[in-house]
Amino acid sequence: MSLSPAPKFPRYAALALLAVAGIGPSSLAASRSNWEIDPARTHISFSIDAIGYPRTEGQFHHFDGRISVDFDHPAQSRVSFNVEAQSIDVGSASFDDYLRSEAFLNVARFREIAFVSTAVEKISEHEIHITGDLTMLGVTKPLTVDVEVSRQAGPRERLGFTARAKIDRLEFGMNSGFPVISRDVDLLVASEAVER
Repeated sequence: MSLSPAPKFPRYAALALLAVAGIGPSSLAASRSNWEIDPARTHISFSIDAIGYPRTEGQFHHFDGRISVDFDHPAQSRVSFNVEAQSIDVGSASFDDYLRSEAFLNVARFREIAFVSTAVEKISEHEIHITGDLTMLGVTKPLTVDVEVSRQAGPRERLGFTARAKIDRLEFGMNSGFPVISRDVDLLVASEAVER
């Protein structure tokens, strides 16, 4: 449950891009288009609570993925991404190493966290739900992400988005510290993307 800046696409940043698929008619000639995130404008963070301790917040710095948006048929949009578990960062080298250990992310055995979309649903002109399969620690579970999207005009059209999701770490076998450490991990991705 960590992410950070990297040259490709983010674990959930990609999700939000699909939201674009539900924003009115496209000015593009082709209904399907591919987009890439701007690493300089992408931030993927997570937070988790623990009894008797302040809320822990962190991020992941390395990720990649693919985003394909179909403006005419939003449900046909697709997204996939991979996050390097090793890139987790909570601002403490010793704590980072602890989170990388077998107690949590077990990065020596499971190097990546992956998400592949299975459905995209338009809720409103600026909101979509993306459902997909999240794989972490060798376990795959369904996950739904809420995405807010906006389209920004300019020399190159940009898509701004904010994606939110809640992950139940116990479902993936990450039981260390429970119940002192919450089972729920909140994920937030804020990013912009440009058409390729």
